[in-house]
Amino acid sequence: MKKIFFLSFYCLLFLQCTSVKKHNEHLNDLIPEKDLRADVDFTYKKLQRLQPKLYWYISKNELDYKFDSLKNTITKPMTSFDFYKKLSPVVASIHQGHLIVTPSLKILSKAEKKALKDKGISPFLQFDFDIINDKMYVIKNKSENKAIKTGAEVIAINNKKISELIPEYNTLFTSDGYNKTFKRKRMSYMLPAFYNNENGIQDSIQYSFKQNDSIHEISIKRKKTERPKANKIKANVAATTVTPTSEQKKKIKKDKSIYGYNEITKTNNRDLKFIEKDSSVALLKIKHFDLGNPNRFYEESFSKMQLNKTKTLIIDLRNNPGGAVNEIANLYSYLSDSTFVFIDPYEVVSKTSLIEKTPFSKYPLLAKILITPFYAPVAYFKVHKADNGKYYSSNSQSKPKPINKNAFKGKIYVMINGGTFSAASIISSNLKGSKRATFVGEETGGAYNGSVAGIMPTIKLPHSEIKIMMGLMVVAPFYKTNPEGRGVFPDKEIIPTISDYINGKDPELNWILEDIRKNPIIPKENLKNENVTLK
Repeated sequence: MKKIFFLSFYCLLFLQCTSVKKHNEHLNDLIPEKDLRADVDFTYKKLQRLQPKLYWYISKNELDYKFDSLKNTITKPMTSFDFYKKLSPVVASIHQGHLIVTPSLKILSKAEKKALKDKGISPFLQFDFDIINDKMYVIKNKSENKAIKTGAEVIAINNKKISELIPEYNTLFTSDGYNKTFKRKRMSYMLPAFYNNENGIQDSIQYSFKQNDSIHEISIKRKKTERPKANKIKANVAATTVTPTSEQKKKIKKDKSIYGYNEITKTNNRDLKFIEKDSSVALLKIKHFDLGNPNRFYEESFSKMQLNKTKTLIIDLRNNPGGAVNEIANLYSYLSDSTFVFIDPYEVVSKTSLIEKTPFSKYPLLAKILITPFYAPVAYFKVHKADNGKYYSSNSQSKPKPINKNAFKGKIYVMINGGTFSAASIISSNLKGSKRATFVGEETGGAYNGSVAGIMPTIKLPHSEIKIMMGLMVVAPFYKTNPEGRGVFPDKEIIPTISDYINGKDPELNWILEDIRKNPIIPKENLKNENVTLK
């Protein structure tokens, strides 16, 4: 039995290597028109079979027309990448932010990946960018060239103007519904990826920066991350620090595990800190609803707030792209003021759509073969047809849940922006709908009424080998709003300017702190007369 297993494994490995080699050799081949048109039909049929609420933001007639028109424009052979640039805008017209089209790209071998890593940090990753009024600015310089200051405008990359790249790349992806904030925030860090997809991985970039009304042409190469020599490390450690005890090392390791520590950025995925000396104001920063041990983190954090009698909680969900539904439902149990239902049952296309494309699409073939027989019957029997003729998959978060024993009773502020997406937008919808929090910032990138996500397999088009990631479930919060297709709007709109970045200001947080000072929460036991308002 063991021999059969290893023989199967090596056969699969050999076939995979052969397939990769063949893929790379034919990457730029011209694909016949009939095959490209077949891929258009394949795409639309898969969307109709798997994507629920396909016509949420576009009518069937209009989408039919777009796919038919696309086929009619294919009059000559083209490369897979050229076809990708024609297909992506049509798929983007569905207006589902989780629906992502990825071009067929060169697959790197392990040796090539290692060689690339050894070369150092990409010239794109040596800066943090933001798009403001369709212009691209440096908001953080991590390169060795310190002459480039925060606020410098990127005019061009390798002589390609940013003013031309942004509108071109904007057609390749979409937001949820009709909001504009998501695309602006997503473009801030996706532009390098789009550029690399089209031009190959860059080892050196010629930037054109506009700074102090002058244009500077600066070449940025890959930056090697050299490790200091062992003896120098020991000398520095001995001179500046005390070696932690074994107990302290255990605690550090445990904290990193709970907080979701990122070894590359040297930051935690989740953080709680108290702003005022009396711990009356707490700031909860959540970068992503993933990584670490969220259950343990929230249990410890809300216990600390209760112990310190914290009156005001500020939750920072800016640029949080989402994550696990179970985590946001758990967090909401600490924020709600009464028994709650968190989301609706998941709407799906059919009884079998969750089986046709399973969550294991990215798993190795052998793993899929072993797991699917156990997954399929469970997924099938969880789906039922409702009286309205639609299919729904049951989930535990669509049933009434009690609030946590350490639920926060004070005032809540939530900071949001266009990067607040998916799960981060879902919890924002419920906090907004229940009037449990005051929102500061800009409209969320995720739609108020939910999105199509949940299980998100990737399908590969048979001829062009373009990949399309699509959601199989409608994830909708308990609270809804009108109009459809917009995000959660802030109670106080504040959009940072380039001047704020240059001066290191956080205008959203500053406004909240000022609002707290102007409107202090007065403990009930401190009320001296009936005319004082308890906020």
